[in-house]
Formats: sequence, structure tokens, C-alpha cells
Amino acid sequence: MANRMHNKLPFLKTSGTKIVDETGKTVVLRGVALGGWLMMEGYILGGRNLPEKVFRQEFEKTLGKEALEEFTKSFRRSFINEYDFNLIKEWGANCVRLPFNYRLIEYEDRPFSLNEEGLRVLDNAVKWCQDHGLYCILDMHAAPGAQNPDWHSDCVGKPELFTSDANKERYARLWHFLASHYKDVSAVAGYDILNEPVIDIHKEKELKELYLHVTKEIRDIDTRHIIFLEGNIFGQRLDFIGKPEDENTAFSVHAYPITDYVFNFEKDLTYPGRVYNIPWSRKSLDLISLPYRMLADKVNVPLFVGEVGINWRGGHYGELKWTKDLLDVFERYGISWTYWTYKSVATAIHPDGIFRYVKSPEWVNHKGPLTGLETFSSAWPKHKSRMAASWKTGNFKRNDQLYALLKKYFQKN
Repeated sequence: MANRMHNKLPFLKTSGTKIVDETGKTVVLRGVALGGWLMMEGYILGGRNLPEKVFRQEFEKTLGKEALEEFTKSFRRSFINEYDFNLIKEWGANCVRLPFNYRLIEYEDRPFSLNEEGLRVLDNAVKWCQDHGLYCILDMHAAPGAQNPDWHSDCVGKPELFTSDANKERYARLWHFLASHYKDVSAVAGYDILNEPVIDIHKEKELKELYLHVTKEIRDIDTRHIIFLEGNIFGQRLDFIGKPEDENTAFSVHAYPITDYVFNFEKDLTYPGRVYNIPWSRKSLDLISLPYRMLADKVNVPLFVGEVGINWRGGHYGELKWTKDLLDVFERYGISWTYWTYKSVATAIHPDGIFRYVKSPEWVNHKGPLTGLETFSSAWPKHKSRMAASWKTGNFKRNDQLYALLKKYFQKN
């Protein structure tokens, strides 16, 4: 991998509670996450939250394997490409979080077998980061067996990462491979080794042991990249980790405080205001961050917010104020962050994109009953060119209010 790139960026590492470059200069990462691209998510593409695996099985069942391969290549080329990395850099951001499904790199039905086409896609993303002066964080969003019960870990049924030694070994070996592949690439800030794990809180020792195992697999080949450890229960509970044995480690949390408001699960809630009879304000958001900051200070590691974002309702319910207040908290304490997410189909629930697709062609079909992903197999034979064109960022509408706010923070870089 290193032979394909010129190292324009200095390697990053941790130094106490800060992230620094090779000269010792403090670096605060401020950027975006590219959700829905290398780990497809139903709501981001305008539909129901099907696991990606189920979507692919149904597509192949309807149109065949060759059509699925054609669709996959077209989607990956169109949804995100070098244009987007250049644009993100022009905004002033310095970091991109790259969520990916382990199946991008390894065939599900062939353990330890390399998916060369998928690896090329990830290589291109890393190269575009390097070429445009952006750091990237490799985020395993879906691990073998799945690490939580939701669609965004590509879970079908029950999550089986923690209950299967075979899955644990596949997971650890995959990170060993990725570390050997990217060990000399300075544009990779580090490895977010497991997105939003969920395990019984009485069994958190098992998650800690898995983190230790994967850290060893990585450190056997790569000592230069930061390892980001996420908390249990969707990135919230960190205490069980204690002080990391590895000195180049950061803690990662996801920040969606007042979830029913942020995700728009409960309509007509506003910020600042009272939610379920609890007052919410900038002060409340600061207080919520306190336990995480105290823990990071206690064990002397940096804190990274891998996801922060909100469902946009036209800015009529305090969405911009919520975003500004939370980012101001991060800035006050020097916390790195990436915004979730860069682009999405406009949606009524869940955090949507800085760019939003607001049209409703046959393959979005807001009227239903089938929407988004569930329409792709029927629309693909007739509309493949139009579908591919629609996925490009130029056909999405930028949220100018959100963009203007985020840009102010990005330009602090």
C-alpha cells in the first residue's frame, strides 16, 4: 500500500490526553463520516433499515450475481468518489471517518480470504485522503458475526461476534491484515476497531479481553497508528476498559444526547427546552460530557467523538443551536470529532446528511410501500444510469445552514 502513496502528512499519535503529530504539535481532528457508502444503511438511502446482507441477498435472488456485482461497483463509484474528498478538504476539514463492512475486505463464506476488489475501493479512499491532505480513521462498522443487534452492524438475528470464537478470530486476524497493509501510510490516523459494540454489562470483561487481543494483533505489526476503543452500549460505557495497556490508544464515544429529539423519534421536541420535563441547554450538554472527560483525564488518553449529528427539520426545532452548543463543548475541551453524516437521502428520522437528496424517483419512492433499498432491484434494470447519476453528490442539496456552521469549526484546523 505504501508504494502507491507519497506520505504528505505526518503520522499522528497520542500524548497524554492529546493527539499530536511527529513534531509534538497538538492536532484536533474535525471532519465528517462517510456513512452509507462502504457499509450501506437503509435510512441513508431513503428506506427501511434492512441489514446490508439481506438487501444483497434479495437483490441477487431477483437479478442474479452479475447484476449485483454491477450494481455494487456502480454504487461505490457514484455515491462517494475523489470529488467528495477534495470538497471536504476545501471546507477546511482535516479528517474523514471511513465506516466499512468487514465483508468489503473478506468474503463471508470464505474465512480469511481477501476480497481484492473491496480492498481496492478502501485503498482508493485512503489514497484520496492522502492526496488531499486529509487524515482518515478506518472504522469497522460491521464485524464478523455482528457486534450489536442493529442493521448498522449488518446483523441478521442475534449478534454473534462475542459468542463465537471463530468470529472473534476472524475479526482479530482481519485487523492484523489491515494493520500490515496500512502500517506505513501516514494519512491513516488510526483504527476505530469496533463500532458501537453491545454486550451485557455483566460481561464487559469479554469485550475488554477482545480489545486486548485485537490490540496485540495490530501491535505485532504496527505501532504507529492510534487505536480507537469505543464504549459498550453503542459507544457509551467506557469505564470497564480502565487504563489501556497500549500507550497509543484513544477512547471514542458517540454523541447523540436527547436521542428522541436528535433522531426525531418524538415529534415537535425543541432545543433548548424541556424534554420529558428535563431542561436541556448548553450547560446540560457540557455536564453530559463531564464523566467522559473525567475518565479520559484519569487514564490519560484522548477523547474522540466518532459520531455527532442530528435529523434536520428545516432548522425549526433548534437543530442548529443544538449542533453549535455541542461542538462548542468539544472545542472548549479540545475533543476531536467527526460529523455523522456527509450525505443521505432526506429522512424523517435518524441523523441525516450535510448533503440531502430531496427528490423521490422510483428508486427512492417516499410514497411507498417499498422505499429506498427495497426498490433497487426492481428499478435497476430500467434505470441503472439514472440511479448511478442520482447518487452523485452534485444531485444532492446542501444544507447551507449546517454547512456554514460546520465550516466555521473546520477552518480552525
